[in-house]
Order: sequence, then C-alpha cells, then structure tokens
Amino acid sequence: MRWLYANPGYKLLALAVALMLWGIAHSSSSVERSIDVPVVIAGIPEDMVVTSQSATELNVRIMGTRAALRNLSPGDLVYPLDVAGAKLGEVTVEVDVQNNLDLPRGARPVSRSPSRIELTLARRGTRSVEVRPDVDGEPAAGHRIVGIDVDPPRVKITGARSEVLRLSAVLTETIDVDGRDGDVEKEVRLSLGGRNVWLEEPTRIQVRVRIEATAEPTGPA
Repeated sequence: MRWLYANPGYKLLALAVALMLWGIAHSSSSVERSIDVPVVIAGIPEDMVVTSQSATELNVRIMGTRAALRNLSPGDLVYPLDVAGAKLGEVTVEVDVQNNLDLPRGARPVSRSPSRIELTLARRGTRSVEVRPDVDGEPAAGHRIVGIDVDPPRVKITGARSEVLRLSAVLTETIDVDGRDGDVEKEVRLSLGGRNVWLEEPTRIQVRVRIEATAEPTGPA
C-alpha cells in the first residue's frame, strides 16, 4: 500500500493536468442553442414605407463550443434585412444568417426559421394636420368651458401616402372635465387614425381646457 503514498507531488500534478484536459475537452465540445433574433429592416428608400412584414424575428439554431455560446447574449443580436433597391408592392427577401448574423468566434448558425420574409412597400406621404382635442364631460354646476388651447395646434404626420392623405386632423386622447370647477391642463397622446401613420418628429402635446364660473344673474334694480 506504500505506493498510494509515494510521490504525492507527482500524483497531485497528474490530477491537476487531468482536470485541466477534461475542462478543455468539455468546453470545446459542440452544443446547440436556439435563439430568437429580431429583424431590423435596413435600406428602405426614402420615398417608401413598410406597411406589412411577415416576421419580425427569426428563430436561429446556433452550434458552437460551450465557451462561445456562453458568451453569446441574445440581446446583442439583430438580423439586418436589406431592402435597398426594392420596388413598390410585395417583396420577398431570402434570409441569409450565414453572412448577415454577427456571431462570436466558435459559433455558427445551422438553421433558421423562417427562411424568407415577405414585405409590402408603399409610397410615403407627409402632411400637416390639425390637433383636435377630445373633451368629455360637463364642468361643475355654475361653470362652463370658455376655451381650449392646444400647443402645438398642428403636427406633421408621415407614413403610407394613401392613409396620410385621408387625414385632415388627429384626435387627442380623451380629456375628462366632468365636475371640474377650474382649468384642466394635461399632456396628451394622439390617436393618429391609421395603422401605418406616425408623427414625423416626436412632439409633446399640451392641452388646456379653460373653465370659468358662469356670471350670476342680476336681480331687478
């Protein structure tokens, strides 16, 4: 049994080397992982907008070493879908994850779903429209609305031309004045009235509903 205790230093060194080799082999073995990757559309012509998109993310199966996949953060991945040079109407783009997905060294894509993405491109339109406040309710007894101030009174909208041209005004969210005996001031959102319409620039809309007491009736002289 003396051999068990002979040369303990060499035995510990051999054990350390064996553990190191096991760790290297374990970390270098290939594994697969499934990741959902958001699709970011690039290269849209300035005079067009995307009005429909068959998929907003890809499911990609990635093979690589454990070390490579451990360093892979799904939040860092996007798939750029280039539509530069596309024409108006329906467009089908093949998904090429081999060349367009930025993966860490030691990782590679082995499959993707869907394999193609269908888009619809429409002509872009822009116009200035009125901001129309949506006021609901009745002020307190003996009070009335004497005016409504909107800042800014107009905004510029953009989007699919066919939808933009149908709009001459956009409504604010509802402003409740029921039972109020003084001015109501509120920053409001807008209801743009179209699925493919948005503000050309982010804009804060302030509405002030001016409420005053009604004049007391005068008695006989």
